[in-house]
Amino acid sequence: MNVKLVESLVQAVESLPPEDYALFQEQLSSRSIQKTEGVCGGHARIRNTRIPVWTIVSLQNQGADDAELLRNFPGLTLFDLTAMRTYYAAHTAEIDSALAHEADEDSVDG
Repeated sequence: MNVKLVESLVQAVESLPPEDYALFQEQLSSRSIQKTEGVCGGHARIRNTRIPVWTIVSLQNQGADDAELLRNFPGLTLFDLTAMRTYYAAHTAEIDSALAHEADEDSVDG
């Protein structure tokens, strides 16, 4: 880990004017959720993982809190969970459709 680089980046971000800071946050958040054909069935997933957004939403719907999610998915961060929630809020129909599809698959398999 390059601590000096990280500290320098933090200082650069802190020095941004409010409009640029908001744009930076938006860009960083939007890049935290990815869709790649052939990965996780093309579903929205958390950056550089094979964890679909719908999986985390499903676990939250079943009562999992942030601490439990971070314990069970050690590669995730609180920022990832925040980005996932932001994505879900903006794409509720897409994620709910994926949840319904998975529930249908489970009922056929089970």
